[in-house]
Amino acid sequence: MTFDILSRPKLAAFAAACLLTVALPAGTAIAKEKIKAPAEQSTPAVTTPPEFSVEIADLDAVDSNVDDATLRAIFSGDVIDNADALAGLTATSITIPDITVSFTSTVDGEAKSGQFSFKDVVLDNVEEGVAASVSLGGVELSSDENVSGNFGAVSATNFDIGGMLRIYGLVDTAGQTELTTLYSDFKAEGGTMDIKDVACHVGAVETAEFKGRPLKFSFADIMSMSQSMEAEGETPSPETIGKALHMYADIFTAFESSPVTFGGFDCKGTNEDGTPLDFAMGGMTMDGMSPGTYPAIALQNFRVAVEGDGEMSIANIAFKAMDLSGPIAAVEAAPEAIDQAWLDANARSLIPAFAGFSFDGFKMDVPNPDATDERIKADIGAFDLSLGDYRNGIPTNISTTGDNIAIDVPKDSGDEQFQQMIDLGITSVDLGFAVKAAWDEAANAINIEDVSVSGADLATVKLAGTIGNATEALFDIDPDTSLAAAMGVVINNLKVNVVDAGLSDIILKRVSTEQGSDAASMRPIYAGLAEGTILGMLAGAAEAQKVGKAVSAFITGDAKDLTIEMTAKDPAGLGLADFMAAEQDPTVLLTKTNITATSK
Repeated sequence: MTFDILSRPKLAAFAAACLLTVALPAGTAIAKEKIKAPAEQSTPAVTTPPEFSVEIADLDAVDSNVDDATLRAIFSGDVIDNADALAGLTATSITIPDITVSFTSTVDGEAKSGQFSFKDVVLDNVEEGVAASVSLGGVELSSDENVSGNFGAVSATNFDIGGMLRIYGLVDTAGQTELTTLYSDFKAEGGTMDIKDVACHVGAVETAEFKGRPLKFSFADIMSMSQSMEAEGETPSPETIGKALHMYADIFTAFESSPVTFGGFDCKGTNEDGTPLDFAMGGMTMDGMSPGTYPAIALQNFRVAVEGDGEMSIANIAFKAMDLSGPIAAVEAAPEAIDQAWLDANARSLIPAFAGFSFDGFKMDVPNPDATDERIKADIGAFDLSLGDYRNGIPTNISTTGDNIAIDVPKDSGDEQFQQMIDLGITSVDLGFAVKAAWDEAANAINIEDVSVSGADLATVKLAGTIGNATEALFDIDPDTSLAAAMGVVINNLKVNVVDAGLSDIILKRVSTEQGSDAASMRPIYAGLAEGTILGMLAGAAEAQKVGKAVSAFITGDAKDLTIEMTAKDPAGLGLADFMAAEQDPTVLLTKTNITATSK
């Protein structure tokens, strides 16, 4: 398998994206002042780089150890040249009624402009670069692209300005390696956003605490690396890709936070065709961030609707936590220059331990693209995928379930299976499924707890069993070793359970009608044929008669629950050679297994 990260030039932006959650307001100015503009692409979207200007109408600094001119320069974006002064800032208060940032650019030959206005910026009780509280009265934005917005107050306490500057290496870190609080009690009220013909209400954001430590790479290093990735195009050098991955490992161990809540959004408007649309998310919660872990995220009440064209909604969807410690350790142990050979050799080590995802309350009603007079309707009560106990990038404990999967059977899909269901008179189904299996390292076995499919008012089929000789080599990084281990696994036992909830009535009614009879008359005939066949195949086996009678009772309808279990006579189990021999003569397996059956 080729881990072809080198063919993705957009990876160049990953470091900057990772920093967005903690970026200083002056981030744009930092890039503008100290980093050269990225090399132009062959088909540039922006023909003239954006230009920014900052206007500060008034500034009131009480008992400040930094003069007003320097403070104006800082709040205008010149953070780098004044970083030391900012990190050591002491003041009773600093108040700025308005900071307006204007920008202009040319896109495809057309001039664009807009502005952001930050209202009532206040820093209180600042001591050696730490403000007891910071607040922003609101933010207004507008542009000539029919984009406007108005957001409410933002506030935080214990805002460590010096700590933020140390994160990016803009001031002396004094050898700091531990995480410290950067701010507490963060609250943003949310507001409104209008984009052309769509108006959105955006909810509030809150978190109790955010911590960080200085990165091993400065902000200038990260931007420089990003430029290198873009300039080198499809095949970044080993030096560039090595620097990018080492930055990745550093960034994801540098921050910690309390859980975050977001009040969601609600948008209404029209699309390009003038059709009314509505999309919203009721809210979002994110677990606390910790070094080496990407936190779990849960969304509530997500919906999208386009008038006359369908709608989709999900009551809840959760993306479970992702453990990045394995990939981070692999990168930290890697050389500075990482080439494709290293990536191929360590591909499995770079797979994060993703715990899975789940959702419930899914509903969909959209037009069928293959049939103008039909719609595709589906409801899913709940779905869950849980993955755990990773070994070399492979989860050894897997559980996935789905409940109340209700769909209408398409009438004219052309699919043979759908057509068979329609022929049986089945126009809609309510399905469920489960797959649960786990590797038992001590026993060198894979326990298959449940592999099942069920249909309301139809049937449930469940398989369980044990796979033996499943050694650790099965998960080895070397593909030849893992393949050899896979070929050596054996089947110790299998159990199949079938519960008839109405499917046999549907099938027999259809078959009997075709033969000019009825289901009640045909059931005893089919039961007798099945019992006779089983007795013939299991001739001499101690359980043959019992198995035959159990199957016969199930077919006649006297029993609705049938369980058949097969256990290998040899404790070593049934291996690949046994199943290969059974392809020519299936009865070979019968001499090597004990088969039992019960019905009720």
